[in-house]
Amino acid sequence: MATHTYTYKQFSCFNKTFTNTEPGPPSDVLHAFHSFSSAGATSMSADNLLAFLTDHQREPQCTSDDSLRIIQSLKGDHKTDDGLTLDDFFHFLLRDDLNAPFKSEMLWYEVCETLTTPVSLRQCLWSIREHAFVTSKYPVIITFEDHLTPDLQAVVAEMVTEIFGELLYYPETDLLSEFPSPESLKGRILISTKPPIEYLDSKSCDDEDKKTKSADKGSQSPDVTNKVESDDKDVEDLNESDEKSYKESAPKYKRLITIHAGKSKGDFQEDLKVAGKVKRLSLSESKLEKASESFAPDIVRFTQKNILRVYPKGTRITSSNYKPHIAWTHGAQMVAFNMQGHGKSLWFMQGMFKANGGCGYVKKPDFLVEKGPNNEVFDPKRTLPVNKTLKVKVYLGTGWSSDFSLTDFDSHSPPDFYVKIDIAGVPADRAKKKTKTIKNNWFPVWEEEFEFPLSVPDLALLRIQVKEENRTEKDDFAGQTCLPVTELKSGFRSVPLYDEKGEKYKSVKLLMRFQFK
Repeated sequence: MATHTYTYKQFSCFNKTFTNTEPGPPSDVLHAFHSFSSAGATSMSADNLLAFLTDHQREPQCTSDDSLRIIQSLKGDHKTDDGLTLDDFFHFLLRDDLNAPFKSEMLWYEVCETLTTPVSLRQCLWSIREHAFVTSKYPVIITFEDHLTPDLQAVVAEMVTEIFGELLYYPETDLLSEFPSPESLKGRILISTKPPIEYLDSKSCDDEDKKTKSADKGSQSPDVTNKVESDDKDVEDLNESDEKSYKESAPKYKRLITIHAGKSKGDFQEDLKVAGKVKRLSLSESKLEKASESFAPDIVRFTQKNILRVYPKGTRITSSNYKPHIAWTHGAQMVAFNMQGHGKSLWFMQGMFKANGGCGYVKKPDFLVEKGPNNEVFDPKRTLPVNKTLKVKVYLGTGWSSDFSLTDFDSHSPPDFYVKIDIAGVPADRAKKKTKTIKNNWFPVWEEEFEFPLSVPDLALLRIQVKEENRTEKDDFAGQTCLPVTELKSGFRSVPLYDEKGEKYKSVKLLMRFQFK
């Protein structure tokens, strides 16, 4: 256990030295090491490690080859016979590449996080073709914000067909009675229109300047325009002239549309009727919230056959976001976010889609797609009995001294860290817990355990956030992660933390234990 000395200037008058010692294995880790090692042995053999992985960590798929590979990665190819010492075992538990907290292997990808300068449609389509399936083979859905005249629609249809070619999927009939599965559409690109108008009216913008720039670009290539709309206005609220224009759309253009946007009639019961042909309905967050108060089962029933898309309300002029769980728990398939910023909502999104290997698609729980004997469906607001209890123990944290400077958190002393643990999900499952604060220590040890009774674990996310206590100002951010409860692995786990933008820290992690009962 290494000891580190840190010197801070106190009130510009004198220096104060703090000594922090890196923590050793917690008592639970010591007990596990001795329980699975041979009697009297000071090391854990490959067979012992395999027993630990299958029995304690609940990983029955592990083999003797897996345990040997772990030892090789820690000790080198020529020292596998020596097994793991207690320090080796502790080091293994802290390696998030060897001891990750979730079941699915992550496939990280970059997203556009800021507003970009305009690009031509052709350039955009070529970029999509080039990168569409680098991360995942599952289908890519493109939504057009369509204000094009029929002649320009014909141009776009030709462009889309030319660029995407065999990658483009569209049905043989104009309207589908059911949507194909993502599995059957691997490697294909789908077109959806019309999307909602959700771009905002910024009073500070120079409208005339924007019009001039738009006109200049329009002379070069057909483009998709941004239209100012009120909070809940949606392109699907079409007027008669819009409908006439759509009927007169270029036939080739209409043929390319796989996911048809349904027209909102302003009546929730009417909007949510399940018809013979499938469609996509778009609602702003505020409309969804209002509809869920009285029509929650109708929303779930609608999403069993149709696609529901939810988007941020127009008053979010700072590109903030809403809580996505109300949409997910009602079965919404497409939940749109403002990607320009960061915060809890985007962390929840990143956490939700860590499931299924990070491929961009997560299978709905069966109860969201099934009906009962009397045609009843899941109601997110109904109180259900506890299905299982998640036990979370936070042992220690490490890595901040490597990834941050001496005074990043406090200019006069080492940081004061604490951990917040939340459950996001159906209303009955939501909960918040918090550890004590460890003062003046870059290597905090908490050893605190919390229990979370869960009625619908399939829709629950575990949010973990570390903060640095600040008595005079807002507490400082020190790392976060969100994990789908259904993806959590039991046992001791190394939990890597991410910054506010969702980028993984190089060294910062927590040692935790997850148990289900």
